Amino acid sequence: MSPVSHGASRRLLLAGALAAVSAAVTGCSSGEATASGGSRRLRIGYFAFPSGDLLVKNRKLLEKELPDYHVTWIKFDSGAAVNQAFLGKSLDIAALGSSPFARGISGGSPIPYKVAWVLDVAGENEALVARKGSGIADVAGLKGRTVATPFASTSHYSLLAALRAAGLKPSDVKLVDLQPQAVLAAWQRGDIDAAYVWLPTLDELRRSGTQLTSSKEIGAAGKPTLDLAVVSDDLIARDPRAIGSWRRAQARALRLLRSDPDGSVAAVAAELGISAADARAQLRQGVFLTPEQVASPAWLGTGGVPGKLLTYVTDTARFLAEQGQLDTAPAEDTVRKAFYLKGLPDDLK
Repeated sequence: MSPVSHGASRRLLLAGALAAVSAAVTGCSSGEATASGGSRRLRIGYFAFPSGDLLVKNRKLLEKELPDYHVTWIKFDSGAAVNQAFLGKSLDIAALGSSPFARGISGGSPIPYKVAWVLDVAGENEALVARKGSGIADVAGLKGRTVATPFASTSHYSLLAALRAAGLKPSDVKLVDLQPQAVLAAWQRGDIDAAYVWLPTLDELRRSGTQLTSSKEIGAAGKPTLDLAVVSDDLIARDPRAIGSWRRAQARALRLLRSDPDGSVAAVAAELGISAADARAQLRQGVFLTPEQVASPAWLGTGGVPGKLLTYVTDTARFLAEQGQLDTAPAEDTVRKAFYLKGLPDDLK
């Protein structure tokens, strides 16, 4: 794969931002975009991925916190599309993987957003799977084979880390940039030999494939990935109260995952259109922190001081630069400025 310069890719993102977002929000009238009736608006980007975020959406926890707001939930398929939407100023808050976040804050014109929450830590819910009968028994066996993953995603980052650990360079395999549904279609056609992707597509691949490694294993080896939540600089400036309310809704969802597992399963099943059994199995594969863990030195940080997430994001950016995915990695101080910790831990009460 020939790396595209970060500056060039940023220009491409800017050029495609409005088109990508207009497609994502098809069906929303201009009146809704500006919040009907004069109420304040919040545009939330989310993934169809088992997490507390789906509980917030399904149970309308944010709407209960902010009854006078017009909340619009917009589904995305990848972190790259989320980054495009923020460049197009079409999102206020969104889920975003740690790898695309590291990309977003790199370069001379970083995306105007900040990380404000940790949704989950990648575990067995993201993994590398090879087709059964392909003769691929381990990651080293991918040499010369076709491997798909959504570029600029946490799965892409984990795949690069897995290849390097196996002594392979990205150029040793044929990397194909495909979104999850396209990964499944290519797998079913026999166009690819392996794929690194997340749930629920991952489970479909496992039915006819062999798992080679997972983000849980790669994280344990020093390359963790996380699903974060970012807020726009514009929202921070104009409505920080809404961010506090949103954090409280997310904290409640994380507590519900533990205190009401059956209800959580039902909410995720409804959002994903799957059975309760499948939703339960998928939730078990993720790693969900407590709200207190999120707002602690071990993860996001608190009291205005970033936690270990600062190191994780900085290391991710450096790794991506080493792999030719970024022109240069941002300095730790630049990463530090991309944290929004104001309000923590009080927002959890």
